[in-house]
Amino acid sequence: METSVITLLVLAFIAANLPFATQRLAGIKKLANKHFGWHLLELVALYLLLGLLARVLEGRISPVHVQNWQFYVTTFSLFVVFAFPGFVARYFWSTRSH
Repeated sequence: METSVITLLVLAFIAANLPFATQRLAGIKKLANKHFGWHLLELVALYLLLGLLARVLEGRISPVHVQNWQFYVTTFSLFVVFAFPGFVARYFWSTRSH
């Protein structure tokens, strides 16, 4: 695998787990109770940012290949699978003080 692909996969794993790592919204504003809706919104936003980064990287190598909706559903599903460790740590292994 090319180095940029491996780097992108590592970034995807980190980005997918970031929403569950902190009580801060986008890492900036502290929320008293960050409920699942905020986590989901951050997850979608990070997926879109990472997709934009992947598109830029692909454009640097070759012309960007046009994708259909199936591609986006599949990549978002993989992103959600990457988020599983953070989700488990947040909702199943955390103390009740959150």
